[in-house]
This record gives sequence, structure tokens and C-alpha cells, in this order.
Amino acid sequence: MDQIKRRRRSLSLRKSLILYVGVFALLAVALSAGTGALCSSIGNTVRRKAYAASPVEKYYLTNEQGERLGEGTYISKEPVELPEKTERLMALLELFPMAAVPVYSAVCILAAALLFYRNKLKEPLARLRTASEKISVNDLDFSVDYDSGDELGQLCASFELMRSTLADNFAGMWRQVEERKQLNAAFAHDLRTPLTVLKGYNEMLLTDGDDSTRRTAATMGKHLSRMEAYVDSMSRLQRLEDAQPEQREVQLQPFRDALREDAEIVCGKNGKRLILEERGSLEGKLSFDAEFVDQVCHNLLANAVRYARTSVTLILTVGENGLELSVSDDGEGFDSKSLSRAAEPYFTGESDRFCHFGLGLYICRLLCERHGGWLRVENLPDGGARVTAFFAAAPVL
Repeated sequence: MDQIKRRRRSLSLRKSLILYVGVFALLAVALSAGTGALCSSIGNTVRRKAYAASPVEKYYLTNEQGERLGEGTYISKEPVELPEKTERLMALLELFPMAAVPVYSAVCILAAALLFYRNKLKEPLARLRTASEKISVNDLDFSVDYDSGDELGQLCASFELMRSTLADNFAGMWRQVEERKQLNAAFAHDLRTPLTVLKGYNEMLLTDGDDSTRRTAATMGKHLSRMEAYVDSMSRLQRLEDAQPEQREVQLQPFRDALREDAEIVCGKNGKRLILEERGSLEGKLSFDAEFVDQVCHNLLANAVRYARTSVTLILTVGENGLELSVSDDGEGFDSKSLSRAAEPYFTGESDRFCHFGLGLYICRLLCERHGGWLRVENLPDGGARVTAFFAAAPVL
């Protein structure tokens, strides 16, 4: 029995479908034939009873000894009129076998389809669906086990091979990421000591009596400051990549006031006018990480004031699913290359990289994604650029 089941599971889908349809087609033929024979038998029985009750003679075949052969038959010179009720019954008995054929065919086809789905499709499709749902959420700690030699069994085996390959690749990728993080952290840490020593020697050179030496020391000091800022940015980026948001209840109106105050200070220091707009209700509370949002807002404002001509616009939108910050300027906007790569790490469209390392928008994107949101960079139709940051947040009832 087990061997028969294994052979049945190993049949291809095409052969299995033909087998199911063939078996149930034979069943439909058998049922139709049986129904026809049953109706014919019932009709003969009803007819014999009607003839027996009518004034007709019954004749039998006999052998040479005069013994009756068979049940005999009724013979009448005039046709026997059956009762109206019996006539209707006989008509139904003649029509029922013809009507039963399409019914049996439809029922058997439906039964074949249902059994084919249950025995050949249901289990592997359910396993593949579960596997795809787990992969979509980066859960690779499972296996796709389906012991069958048909096409879906082969597909499950291929899916399992893909899962194991993805798991190996993800494990290797995470190892490389962790190694890169450790390397960057070690690099940033080890550079601090020689930089400190070089800054000390540079300060000594700045006090030298020779003008040429002081000028050289001043130039060296600028580059040492740039290297120190670069090391600080690497350490900061390392901390942000490991940071996770802490959801807390935040009163929206005080939070709005703090953002406006920070934005006015940033714009005022750079001689730019601030335009603040609010959309949605600021009544009540939301649950989100205020430090994440504040840091993204500060970075976006710092970028906008560098490129704005006269004004910076900050739009705060409160929606059902979260909080949205939009910061735009009236500058020249992004060029085509910068527009597509603006949020990449260490990318900047400026020719002078002395003070800017291209981490501002990348940090904003990183914090938004950590908070279940996104970052969008675009140019405005009338000129200028706009960066929109969204943070997933839940209302507090």
C-alpha cells in the first residue's frame, strides 16, 4: 500500500490529471448505465403489474412435456390503456436516465478536480506560500520539505535550494557587514592617537619664528582638522547604524514648538527666512522617537540653508499612519546625478569636500528606515529642492 501511495505521489501532474479524469469518467458511465438499467427494471415491473390487472391473456412457451418455459407474456388484440398516473411514471422513468447522464458527468468532473487539487496541489502550494511569506520578512530559518517526484515536488526542492542559498548568502553578507563595522571602528579609534600627536606638533610649529613654517603649519592644521572630522563622522555613523528607535508618547504641540525654535535658529544664523506650515491636527499625542525626528529635521534644515537663496520651507504633516517632515529651499535644486544618489553614503555634489563628507541625507534615510519610514528627494517644478521624511507613528488614545 505504501509503495502504491509513493508511486501515486510521484506521478506527474499531467498523468495524475488524466488518471483522475479517466477514473471518474468511467464512474460516470457506470452510474449512467446502472441508472438506465434500474429505470428499465422498474418500468418493466410497473408494466407487468398493469398488464396483470387488465383483461388480457397470458401465454407461455412450453416444452414437449408441457412444462412452462419463462414467465410468459401478455398478448391482447387491443392495446392496454394504462392509468394516467402510471403513464406519468413511465415517462419519468424514460427521461430520468437521459437527464442523469449530464448530472453524473458534472458531479464526477467536479469530484475529480477536487480530489486532484487536494491530493496533488493543496499541500505543496500551502508550503510554498508559507515559505514565500517567511522569505518576504527575511525569515530563512525553515525548510521546504515535500516528498514527491512530480513537478510541484521538484519546485519545492528548487525553492529549498534557493532558501538555503539565500541563507548562506545572507550569513556571509552579515559577516562582511560586521567585519566592516569592526574595521571602521578600529580604524577610527587607531587614528585618534596619531592625530592627537600631530595636532600637538602642529601647535608647536605655529609658534615658530619662521613665517614659512607657520604658514605650512596652518595648512597642515586645516587638513588635520578635516581628518579629525572624518574620523568623528565614521564613529558617529557606526553608532547610528546600530541605533534603534525607542517609541514614546510625545505631545505634538510642544514638539512642534521645539522644531520651530530649532529651525528659526538654524535659518537665522544663515540669514534665511523660515516658512512653517502645519497640516493635520496637532492635538493629542503620537508614539514615536522624538530624537530620531529631531535629528533628521536638523540635518535637512542644515542642508537646505546651504543651498537656499532667501527662504526655507518646513512642512509638518500629521497623518493616520505617522509623521511627515518636508523641507524645501528656493535654490537651484539637484542635478540629475545628485538627485539619484543624494542619499548614498559619502556622496556629495559639491566640488569642495573639505567640510562636507556626504553623510547628511544618508543619515536621514537611515534613521527614517529604522523608524519604519522612508526618505524622498525631489526637485520642485518652480526651482529648488525638497526632501520629505516619513516616520511611522501610532496615535495614543
